[in-house]
Amino acid sequence: MEGPPPDFILVPYTELPAELLRAVVESFVLREGTDYGERELSLDEKVARMIAQLKNGAANIVFDPESESVTIVAR
Repeated sequence: MEGPPPDFILVPYTELPAELLRAVVESFVLREGTDYGERELSLDEKVARMIAQLKNGAANIVFDPESESVTIVAR
């Protein structure tokens, strides 16, 4: 998915406490099952990569009011 749908609410990662941010990112990483290349990455490595994408603006956390769920989308 490229960018959030218009009815989604952008949630700045900086507004989440560290524990909640990690929980959101872990949930996304575990749900996505993305291929990370030639070697499998640990959960901590996957989380660190996703947090780096949030920090550099390549991804955003969004809230879907209809389903009352949170996900991460590419920017």
